Amino acid sequence: MIYPSNFEHKLGFDEIRRLLKERCLSTLGKEKVDEMAFSTDCDAINEWQTQVREFRRLKEEKDDLPMQYFFDVRAAVTRIRMEGTHLEEDEVWDLRRSLGTIVSMVNYLEQGAEESASGEMRYPYPALHRLTEGVMTFPAMIRRIDSILDKFGKIKDSASMTLASIRHELEKTQGSISRTLYSILHSAQKDGLVDKDAAPTMRDGRLVIPVAPSIKRRISGIVHDESATGKTVFIEPTEVVEANNKVRQLEAEERREVIRILTVFTDEVRPHVKDILDSYQFLALIDLIQAKAEWARLTKAFEPMVENKPHIDWIRAIHPLLQLSLEKQGKQVVPLDITLTQQKRILIISGPNAGGKSVCLKTTGLLQYMLQCGLPIPIGDRSTCGIFKHILIDIGDEQSIENDLSTYSSHLMNMKQMMKQANGQSLLLIDEFGSGTEPTIGGAIAEAMLNQFWKKQTFGVITTHYQNLKHFAEDHPGVVNGAMLYDRHEMQALFQLAIGQPGSSFAIEIARKTGIPEEVIREASDIVGSDYIQSDKYLQDIVRDKRYWEGKRQTIHQHEKSLESKINRYEDELNEIERQRKEILRKAKEQAEELLRESNKKIENAIREIKEAQAEKERTRLVREELNAFKEELTDIDTKDNDEAIARKIRQIQERKERREKRKQEKANKADSPVSAPAPKAKVEDNKPIVAGDTVRIKGLSSVGEVESVDGKMATVIFGGMKTKMRADRLEHAEKPKQHTTKAEERNNNIAGSYATVSRDTRDVIDNRKMNFHQDLDVRGMRGDEAINAVTYFIDDAILVGMSRVRILHGTGTGVLRQLIRQYLGTIPNVSHFRDEHVQFGGAGITVVDLD
Repeated sequence: MIYPSNFEHKLGFDEIRRLLKERCLSTLGKEKVDEMAFSTDCDAINEWQTQVREFRRLKEEKDDLPMQYFFDVRAAVTRIRMEGTHLEEDEVWDLRRSLGTIVSMVNYLEQGAEESASGEMRYPYPALHRLTEGVMTFPAMIRRIDSILDKFGKIKDSASMTLASIRHELEKTQGSISRTLYSILHSAQKDGLVDKDAAPTMRDGRLVIPVAPSIKRRISGIVHDESATGKTVFIEPTEVVEANNKVRQLEAEERREVIRILTVFTDEVRPHVKDILDSYQFLALIDLIQAKAEWARLTKAFEPMVENKPHIDWIRAIHPLLQLSLEKQGKQVVPLDITLTQQKRILIISGPNAGGKSVCLKTTGLLQYMLQCGLPIPIGDRSTCGIFKHILIDIGDEQSIENDLSTYSSHLMNMKQMMKQANGQSLLLIDEFGSGTEPTIGGAIAEAMLNQFWKKQTFGVITTHYQNLKHFAEDHPGVVNGAMLYDRHEMQALFQLAIGQPGSSFAIEIARKTGIPEEVIREASDIVGSDYIQSDKYLQDIVRDKRYWEGKRQTIHQHEKSLESKINRYEDELNEIERQRKEILRKAKEQAEELLRESNKKIENAIREIKEAQAEKERTRLVREELNAFKEELTDIDTKDNDEAIARKIRQIQERKERREKRKQEKANKADSPVSAPAPKAKVEDNKPIVAGDTVRIKGLSSVGEVESVDGKMATVIFGGMKTKMRADRLEHAEKPKQHTTKAEERNNNIAGSYATVSRDTRDVIDNRKMNFHQDLDVRGMRGDEAINAVTYFIDDAILVGMSRVRILHGTGTGVLRQLIRQYLGTIPNVSHFRDEHVQFGGAGITVVDLD
């Protein structure tokens, strides 16, 4: 229940409605603004707030929302229920565009759906999607309209064969008239009867020639009109009268045919009138929600979740109309912290006049009413909200000469209604409680009424100057005092609400500031007594001290939050260090296993080489040296070392291994040279293009293979029984290998065979990775270092499996993660280009990476 009947006017909600209507796109949304009403359904209120929250998020994340055409053609659609009526051209055009918007919005809100494990579809904007349930779209009707209207909303010539014929004849006749008129006009201009800059014009739908009145009889024809000055008359020459009559006749036929086409189309629409009108309700709701979203942006409002109980705990609450008014003056409104809970149900606010008591009262009432009407409200995002079944207010002067009501009588009438309706789920807002009559008895009646409200456990905000009401809170749990703060030194109101102590009216100080004679102030002080004046000053000192300690408490609270944040950050960093330690250890174990496998392979190769060398002393000595060196490297890894040291030593072993292999190759070349002198090499034509069947090798390497096929810039080559695909420009022609082989060549072939086996194993690993590789990487929610680490592995795998394009999903957010990833991508040589995804598929929230 809302009391009194002019509740919205008293709180300024009628102005809120007006501002909302200004932000609607059509009368559809404006009607919905008028239909907004106070609700006590917690689920409905939360649904309204969620709709606005999702719409604001959608507007921030996407820039292609189809909100172009909101036309209200309900009146025209309703009219065609009667047989024999038809839609006009412009009405059909508006119907087509608005139906198109409905189709686009429904399709848009169904995008991005994912199926959950239970088989239920999940949508990115579920509250908005629920609005589409049961909404009919009319794609066939849209196609039908497109078949008869052009892109400018006019009936097409092709709408019917008859219309096409009529318009062709009409164009032909008008062209004939135009040529005849110009011929007559040019002849008249030669004779000096008409000005040289004159041209045919239209009067009453007929083409005419402008001439001077003095020579109008020298041109045979009908005078249709004259100019406002009378200096020009417009004559239809006799030669074109019949043609103009024919034009009139053809235009009438054209109009009849257009009406026939529109009537046929209207007959097709008539059975769907009810469904079309229901669909327009969806368009109206979208218009209302976007207006609410614009309102939230304007007032920096927030869409809170509402608890199903009477409750107010608002942080930095702001009166929206006062905020907009002060912004125009370049000023800022002072936010209020307002609390009404079971422990603090009734707040009694006292303080100086013009100190903000009534603003605090109206802010509470207006924001709670807006909230329960489904509007976002300007409060802090850490605020919590509840709902009330009744909001009852007594604000302003309700005196009425017609009803024989004085100011005080009107207040008593309001109190009577409040005491009748109030309960534990009511919110009372009473301004200047008990005023309007003799202070002593007025204060007593106000205290007795307050006691009744307290017994009913009613919630309320009450402003007063009465001392007995301030003392009421001391003996009644659930009632708390509040003070509007005042700077006694600067003599100005601070407009800040401090809950916990009563406020002073500062009557003496304000009187002195306004220029009341000191003699009057001194006499007034003597009348009330020094004890009263001193008690007021003591009260002010208490308020000042409380403000000081409250500031200290806030500072300590901020320091605690900062300390807690740092502790959480350090814990996260420690967890990250531990994760990295485990990752290093895992990699070290993998490399150790690889070294173990390599050692076994070394032993096997050594045995084979010794056998092949037939116990040749020098060769055997070299093999033993290599095995001993490899053994020393393995034993050099101390298992007690930390993870980083292990990894570093393994890298050192790998580097020494590469240098050893290089020396081994040099020694092998020297050892093989006296056995068989190399045959002179045939001249190889490097400039000759590579084709299938050519013998080639990779530039810089000695392995020789045969080209199986060439596809553009890519070639498929067989090396040692292993097929591989690479760029043709990395190959060069080579001689075919000789049939006879030396022992060194046999040994090399054996080594190549073992390499081929390894390569085939590597190829199997690559093929397996390629089969399981996904082209999209999602790093949303990761910290910067985690995201860069994930991107590093992802790009490496993409290059390994030969992907040419991948996508990285990082979201929009603040843009920091996107910038870090792109800076890293710029350092990778294999990355040729990266850019934003198309706006339809994610825009700036996704980076598309092209790889060489």
